[in-house]
Amino acid sequence: GRIHAIGGEHTFELRPDISVQDYGHAARSFLIENDFIPAELRPAYDSVTEFLLKELDEIFESTPYMSIRLHGDCHMGNVLWRDEMPHFVDFDDARNGPAIQDLWMMLSGEREDQQQQVMRIIRGYRDFCHFNPAQLRLIEPLRTLRMMYHAAWIARRWDDPAFPMAFTFFNTERYWSEHILELREQWSKLSEPTLQLFD
Repeated sequence: GRIHAIGGEHTFELRPDISVQDYGHAARSFLIENDFIPAELRPAYDSVTEFLLKELDEIFESTPYMSIRLHGDCHMGNVLWRDEMPHFVDFDDARNGPAIQDLWMMLSGEREDQQQQVMRIIRGYRDFCHFNPAQLRLIEPLRTLRMMYHAAWIARRWDDPAFPMAFTFFNTERYWSEHILELREQWSKLSEPTLQLFD
């Protein structure tokens, strides 16, 4: 909440937005144009990503939110605790986008668990910064975009010898089969009820 209270004063001028275009369409195009998807899996990948991106475009266009400066990769691994105070690290993915981007990666477990977690997180967040609950609709869309973007992020660096050594599982038929399955599961989640805030 404190970070976003300051981040909401201005947007980054030289850093891009977290968007369906960049995280979704551009990621998909790079993977296809550079032949990362195995030929036998291309029809399945093309189909699921085409439907997903159409749905994601519609959701983002119909969901009101203010674009602010974000951490961008705000998960528990990037939060260090000292003297009962959180210290946020690894700001190299900082971008402009909806506030919920820095909150949804803190959620874990089943839907019931996430419902309780999001209520506690937003309750504390609102001590420092306004939160528009309409953004909760973007949680699963943002999760989907992160999956697509991460696959392309590795692929764009695949010529760096360090990456095949660090990501040995990547660019195998099994990896792409599982990636497609995860995207199909996300497609289903997009139609599920959104997490809610209750007073």
